Amino acid sequence: MSEDSFQERTEPATPRKKDESRRKGKVLKSTELNSAIILVFGMLILYFSGTSLVVNFSAIAREMFTQTGSTEITASSAHQILAHALGKYLIIVAPFAIGMMLVGLAANIAQVGFLFTLEPLQLSWAKINPMNGMKKVMLSRRSFVELLKNLLKIGIVTVVAYLALDGMMENTIDLMESDISTILSFMATTAFGISFKMGLAFLALAIFDYIYQRFEYEKELRMTKQEVKEEWKSQEGDPQIKGKIRSIQRQIAYRRMMHDVPTADVVVTNPTHIAVALKYDTAKMSAPTVVAKGAELIAERIKQIASEHAVPIIEDKPLARALYKSVDIGDQIPQKLFQAVAQLLAYIYRLRKMKPGFSVN
Repeated sequence: MSEDSFQERTEPATPRKKDESRRKGKVLKSTELNSAIILVFGMLILYFSGTSLVVNFSAIAREMFTQTGSTEITASSAHQILAHALGKYLIIVAPFAIGMMLVGLAANIAQVGFLFTLEPLQLSWAKINPMNGMKKVMLSRRSFVELLKNLLKIGIVTVVAYLALDGMMENTIDLMESDISTILSFMATTAFGISFKMGLAFLALAIFDYIYQRFEYEKELRMTKQEVKEEWKSQEGDPQIKGKIRSIQRQIAYRRMMHDVPTADVVVTNPTHIAVALKYDTAKMSAPTVVAKGAELIAERIKQIASEHAVPIIEDKPLARALYKSVDIGDQIPQKLFQAVAQLLAYIYRLRKMKPGFSVN
């Protein structure tokens, strides 16, 4: 048995673990929230378009009954009348159905985002093993929570429906002397009011379910400390490959540094162990910049290139050591070295004016 099996999963999932879980189709999602949103938006759509739906349905029904009264009823004619009426019904209902589909799609995207994967559809023995299914249904904590959640949902929705209906019972007495249209209107209004309140209660429960699903999702993806370490190692890569990459990076940096030596204004040396190349362009730089530095063999190579391109080489042991220790390649010199470098550059500039093309070696 592996060491990981004895460790507690106390560490939150890493971004890589979450990405792998997402590719497998395991995402944070509450189906209750999707259903609640569809229900509430469906009721709102009915509220704003219910009257037109009733009027259109009534017109289709009158047309259908008028045709049956003035047409000889045969199998063919009955089929044509029903097909004609059904087509009109579908045209009327289509916007409502499409709207509900869009709401459901938007609710799903809001939770999951855009995701297409066939991983959950792949066949595996763990999915079709009846023993695993029985454990999930009868012994798992999730199944017990789902049972309590469904019982709570039924109880709360029932109570909300009863309270909403109880508040409207007094108005039913006045319907005894009302006409059919008033009764139907009252029934439709009552049904809508009860359904909408039930939908809001369902939505509140769905929000709590989403919070619970988030807790379960993050708990399921938790990792052991060893798993986090192993993932970190895998992300870092093979030590040999990393060493090769660092070697290539050093070679590139070395070539770039040597390429910049001829552009330097002066090379400050130790004189044998350290060499630092300085450049100062008053139009582009606010302070002198180190374009190359090195010790031992690299220092010798910097001095060799400087000599080949007539770059002055000045021996100044304290300044060379200070520049080598405190300034990285490509950085400007610190303020504490301004005076020493300024005196050195001023000396170089005076010699250039006096002896054009000179080289101090």
